[in-house]
Amino acid sequence: MKRYLPLLLLLNTTEILAVPVVPNFSSGSMTAVTRTTQNITENIVSTDYNTGHSLSITGTNLEIDGSTLLPDPTTINQTVNGTTYSWTGADLTTMPNVTIREAGAAFQANFHYVSPGLSNITNITRTTQVESVTETTSTFSQ
Repeated sequence: MKRYLPLLLLLNTTEILAVPVVPNFSSGSMTAVTRTTQNITENIVSTDYNTGHSLSITGTNLEIDGSTLLPDPTTINQTVNGTTYSWTGADLTTMPNVTIREAGAAFQANFHYVSPGLSNITNITRTTQVESVTETTSTFSQ
C-alpha cells in the first residue's frame, strides 16, 4: 500500500485540461428521405335476404278461383354459413285454382313465385398499396 501512495497523491494534484472542440466546417446541409409503404386489404361482404314471399299468376283466357287466391303459409328453413334461418313462405301444394275460361281457345299462363330467404351474397376483396415519401433538408452554418 505504501508503494501506491505517491501515485495517489500525484493523481490528486494534477490538473486536467480539456481541448476545445472546433468544427472544421463553416456550413453544410443534410437531407433525409423516409419512405413508408402500407398494404391495406379490405373484405366487403353484403348479404341480401327476401324477408317475405310473392306469388303472381298472369295470363290470358284464365279464370282464378278467388276463394283459393292465397296459398297456405308454411315454414321454410335455410342454413347460410352455419346460421339457420326460418322464414314463412307459401305452401305451393295449395296453389289457387286456375282454369281455362274458354275451352279450345288460345291461353297463356305465367306463374312466378319468389320465396323468402337468401337471395344474394356479394363478396369483394381489394388490396390497396399506399406509399408516402417524406423528404427533410436541414441547412446549418457556423
